[in-house]
Amino acid sequence: MTKRAIAVILVFLLSLSGCMVHKVSKVPTASVTQPLPDQEKIVGITTMKGDDVSFDQPGASIANGSLHGLVKKAAYDIPMDQVQRLWIDKEQVSTGRTIGLVAGLVVGTVVVVAAVIVATKQSCPFVYSWDGTRYVFDAEPYGGAIARGLEKDDYSELGQLREQDGKYKLRITNEVDETQMTNLTELWVVDHPVGTRVVPDVQGRLHTVSAPQELISAHDAEGHDLLPWLKSTDRLIWEPPSVPDANGSLQGDIVMTFPKPANAKQVKLIANAATGLWGSYMIKQMVALRGREVGRFYTAVNHSQSARKALSDWELREQLYQLKVYVEEPTGWEVRGVLPGTGPFISKDRILPLDVSHVQGNELRIRIHPPAGFWALNSFAVDYSADRAVTAQTIKPATAQDLSGKSVLAELVAADGRYLAMPNIGDTADLTFVAPALKEGEDRAVFLHSRGYYKLHLPGTGEPDKKTLQAFEKVPGSAARFAADEYGQWQVARR
Repeated sequence: MTKRAIAVILVFLLSLSGCMVHKVSKVPTASVTQPLPDQEKIVGITTMKGDDVSFDQPGASIANGSLHGLVKKAAYDIPMDQVQRLWIDKEQVSTGRTIGLVAGLVVGTVVVVAAVIVATKQSCPFVYSWDGTRYVFDAEPYGGAIARGLEKDDYSELGQLREQDGKYKLRITNEVDETQMTNLTELWVVDHPVGTRVVPDVQGRLHTVSAPQELISAHDAEGHDLLPWLKSTDRLIWEPPSVPDANGSLQGDIVMTFPKPANAKQVKLIANAATGLWGSYMIKQMVALRGREVGRFYTAVNHSQSARKALSDWELREQLYQLKVYVEEPTGWEVRGVLPGTGPFISKDRILPLDVSHVQGNELRIRIHPPAGFWALNSFAVDYSADRAVTAQTIKPATAQDLSGKSVLAELVAADGRYLAMPNIGDTADLTFVAPALKEGEDRAVFLHSRGYYKLHLPGTGEPDKKTLQAFEKVPGSAARFAADEYGQWQVARR
């Protein structure tokens, strides 16, 4: 099974005349074509051992199956088969619409540069936090909410956000061909005891993490040791491409083992997992199969609770965008929780409370079945400590302006059906919030609570592919098989 790791860093460096955009993609070696364009360079690598190596300017080059560069003025050479991913840096200046410039990313094992990203990235807005010197990509809310009837709340810690002159600043951008509809944007400011973390669950409830415990072991059905990939939140992400395994299966099978106190009844599973890039792309591809009847699909989802339930039940059955979490008990593997997917480009820790009262012994075994290509798994940990009382201060935006300077504050201060609509690539909104004083002797976490949905831009023409759609409905696993077929055809087309 091919291993892949992705870490995406998007950074805006503002200048007086425009916006200098540094776009760094950390991509698999197989996805990079040679020679690189003039505006791109290899600035670093991650080796198969997980070591990061940064190159001196002007970067490294590839020749005769090896990578060559300078590290602290000393020659550095490494065979390409020992390199897990390359750090590709691209830089450009924009003086007009400075949003809509995104980093080269990966789908499957293919590097996707700016023009193709617009065609393949199907997700949600990008949110950038002001870190005191520049805007840094920090959140990607309400992934998968492709219709108003699927509108959802999202809770993301803004790890890059810093107060400046008594204010927090955010930038929301549309960087893909879809219409993004934001109903609410507010900050939750949580001052909490030093030595603890605050992490939200999927419902937006805040939990404290005081004594996290790492994985003991993690293996897939073929016996691969996944512990190096899943034990910590880092640059190693387990995201196999949409390709069948040696047995022809597309359904993953991962068993993770954690320590467990003998008397534990509840545990907080700390999951850092997101929708895979190919899985995100498949959302649009699968909806597009409806052709001229796509409007009927949206009408049903927007106005029928039973239609929304049927869609949710189907997603849970297929586990494409909802992942069942099984706990081993004396009676066998029991579903004790469900982990929803998120946007594919940035993943945050989330808490999933689990009942472990039936688990015997001093180990907790958890099992998941992620379909190939649909999930990007970074880390899993557990915490058995009792939650400590924390209070979130809700901070509404003080100002909000779109690209033309028009105030859009009224559209964002409440979940009231008034939306900030961003229908075009390059649409942006800049928000400021008044930062409350930090409580003495405490640490601070800031969360973005947002609510919204997005509308895919589809032609809505042609005959619906009823055969494939019926297979989706009636044959478990057919959607993952469709995605694998699409992936295979894409790979062939590129060659």
